[in-house]
Amino acid sequence: MFTFAIKRFALAALILVVAVTVMFLMIRAVPGDPVTIMLWPRATPELKERLIAEMALDQSLPKQLLIFFSGLLRGDMGVDVFSGRSVTTIVFEQLPHTLKLIFSAIAWSATLGIGLGCYAAAHPNTWIDRAAAAISVSFIAAPAFVVALLSLLVFAVQLQWFPAIGVGDGFWDEVHHLVLPSLAIGLSWVGYIARLVRASMLEVLGENHIRTARAFGLSERRIVGIYALRIAILPVVTVIGVGMGFLLSSAVFTEIVFARPGLGKLVIDSITTRNYPIVMGAVLVSTALFVLSTALADLINAILDPRARTAN
Repeated sequence: MFTFAIKRFALAALILVVAVTVMFLMIRAVPGDPVTIMLWPRATPELKERLIAEMALDQSLPKQLLIFFSGLLRGDMGVDVFSGRSVTTIVFEQLPHTLKLIFSAIAWSATLGIGLGCYAAAHPNTWIDRAAAAISVSFIAAPAFVVALLSLLVFAVQLQWFPAIGVGDGFWDEVHHLVLPSLAIGLSWVGYIARLVRASMLEVLGENHIRTARAFGLSERRIVGIYALRIAILPVVTVIGVGMGFLLSSAVFTEIVFARPGLGKLVIDSITTRNYPIVMGAVLVSTALFVLSTALADLINAILDPRARTAN
């Protein structure tokens, strides 16, 4: 298991290095003078020269890449053009808000989706199964931005059950503010997870060890909840790990609609002001989260199913 984990995280580190390199080259390939664009209202020759020196734009491209990676190893992602603050500090101030939004959405959508999928698989080809299928497809077909706007209008504006904007102050106030944003990005995942669990569960319920458990007189609830679910949930873990990238992209729109701080809103604001160091830092952290979540999903699969350790 230790060897498997080392291989997976080494591969994740390699993928991250390649992704960061490509991102760095793409930003450098954007047409126009980045210094003039960033300093446009105050682009005096003195400020331009200072910014060029600070960003090492007077060096060759390989040297710029080497300087960037050496800074990353020290935890330095550069300096904000406008405030002069560390990009690392700014990004990690916003990161907790995005993580709270994503993990709250994953928690409730996975719980509901797994429960719905298991219940449908335990009652195949019945009205319960058909109703669960209709609900799942309806959730999948609902785009995050539509759910965000409708939930904002209905539950925040008309019914006034939940706050419309902000993050709240204090634990329960933050939870209250998270309900509508997490609903917006998590609703479609209920449908995905439910359909995936149902299909996987039906396959597992037909295997020999499940027939043996039934022959020993174990209750259907115990068979489904303990013996079958442990194997049927493996594809869900993988999908959630890979789906981190989709959740991050959905969080961008959600943070704007609900006026929440976070990485998504930070990136949009930085693109608007052409603040490239902030864009680089925020995208870098988002990429690292995606790569890390994928590696952790593989690790959890290997823990739940030892066969996955020898399959790679």
